[in-house]
Amino acid sequence: MTNALRITVWNENVHEREDSEVAALYPSGIHGAIAEGLRDLLPEATVSTATLEEPEHGLTEDRLAETDVLFWWGHGAHDAVDEAIVERVAERVLAGMGLVVLHSGHFSRIFIRLMGTTCSLSWRDDGDRELLWTVAPGHPIAEGVPDPLVVPAHETYGEFFDVPAPEELIFVSNFSGGEVFRSGLTYRRGRGRIFYFSPGDQKYPIYQQPDIRRVLANAAEWARPEGERAIPTVTNRPRGWFEG
Repeated sequence: MTNALRITVWNENVHEREDSEVAALYPSGIHGAIAEGLRDLLPEATVSTATLEEPEHGLTEDRLAETDVLFWWGHGAHDAVDEAIVERVAERVLAGMGLVVLHSGHFSRIFIRLMGTTCSLSWRDDGDRELLWTVAPGHPIAEGVPDPLVVPAHETYGEFFDVPAPEELIFVSNFSGGEVFRSGLTYRRGRGRIFYFSPGDQKYPIYQQPDIRRVLANAAEWARPEGERAIPTVTNRPRGWFEG
């Protein structure tokens, strides 16, 4: 029997406190909307939230030890995240914790740390329609997701996206203004699985869309740890250890 999934949704929670329009869209915060969707679609999972202003950003050693998959939403306060917490999260990912990075989280310290690139891209915000096309239809993250998935209005992201070549490309977006973007990418770092998913700008009610919530729930299931939770280490086997 599979153990119940333990999910933590992290959000800097800055826009909701400083922008009344964002607060109106997300009265429980972006983290609250994401958590609500995960609870609806994964009723057996334990879903909790954490935010930047909490002690240790809500990502204490104990909290991370009890997290199978961490969702990360950030935009305006990347530099406010303590480097020690970034390293703590990175170590947990290398040891097997799943990580789902959302929207402007491409510029988060944790994503840049794990990718080893600038993670830069092109962007503009004219409220363009976005179509997410499934290019890996057999992948678990795409299960039950319409093709294309339509986001009526969104901030536009475009190539070049400076990330390593993904292990799997799940979604590619095109926008009504002409841009294309690799919007759903998977990676492995150490024993941990990582999924980057670009939809979710704070000015749009994207995390209330059922199809977007389905992607996030699928991603949580896909990113769950497999096997031992420990950072891979160097081993030194003595001569003759295997004589079979």
